[in-house]
Amino acid sequence: MNLKKLFSLKEYNTFNIDVKSVYSFFCKAESELSEFSKTDVFKNNKILILGCGSNILFLNDFDGIVIHMQNKGIEKIKETGDFVYLKVAGGEVWDDFVNYCVKNDFGGAENLSLIPGTVGAGPVQNIGAYGVELKDVFFELEALNRNTSEIQKFNRKECKFGYRSSIFKNEHKDQFIILNVTFKLTKKHKLKLEYGTIKDELKYVNEPTIADVRNAIIKIRESKLPDTNKFPNAGSFFKNPVIPVGKFKILKSKFPEIISFPAGKNYVKLAAGQLIDLCNWKGKRRNGVGVYDKQALVIVNYANASGLDIFNFSEEIKRSILKKFDVEINCEVTIVI
Repeated sequence: MNLKKLFSLKEYNTFNIDVKSVYSFFCKAESELSEFSKTDVFKNNKILILGCGSNILFLNDFDGIVIHMQNKGIEKIKETGDFVYLKVAGGEVWDDFVNYCVKNDFGGAENLSLIPGTVGAGPVQNIGAYGVELKDVFFELEALNRNTSEIQKFNRKECKFGYRSSIFKNEHKDQFIILNVTFKLTKKHKLKLEYGTIKDELKYVNEPTIADVRNAIIKIRESKLPDTNKFPNAGSFFKNPVIPVGKFKILKSKFPEIISFPAGKNYVKLAAGQLIDLCNWKGKRRNGVGVYDKQALVIVNYANASGLDIFNFSEEIKRSILKKFDVEINCEVTIVI
């Protein structure tokens, strides 16, 4: 088996936090994980699933098994006049999958271009960007039950997708390992161009394609987000807070510049990045940690800071926003204590 002891995770998390795991298991195929799940090592240790390590912050060494999902494969399992269904291995890099879709003219995922991470990690927090969420192209997934080693299927309804949330972050937290995901993609496309500055990027394109949308979003994201190879970070550190409309009206009367987006009946979503910016955090640095000067949602490890340094810095940001706006923002990044 691909099992290693006291393994350094520094190269396996985009914050470059220098921690170790007691064990690291590298899963190249679903059958390997199924076999490993029946061993005493698996049954008697804490488990952490790690894809690209792009949405995680380690505060300490991990006292258990880190499972690195590295299974690969994209398979067309069904096609109709309007849709195509692709079964994708959990270890596939998410943006490689989106690129595959666009190159084959399969639509729906193009707005999710350049989101870091693996396919298997995507459903856990229902990744989203530029007006689209994973649930919009999701059909079903297969996951290994950690307790029974059985493989179970989950459809869209059963996953209970919410804003950066799913059943795998709530009721079934730490109970399943996602093996593969099946997506339902369009052959007749309906582009979503309303969010952010997509329309501005495409204003000179007469009839934009999904490839044009992907290229525009890549350009936008690269202009705002730092390269993790140069500036270790985990992308958006915070989730956008959702508050009642009544509270927003009061907030808007005090801070007219605050922007919002619809978030269901009687609720609105605020832009966490704007709140952070209005609290003057953008560009600030302390103890090797700082807020990226082009995107306030991003916290950067500028000088080999520890996970605890980064966490404490993020908590300061949260307290300042709560004090100024009476709004609580929560981490999008998973904190591993």
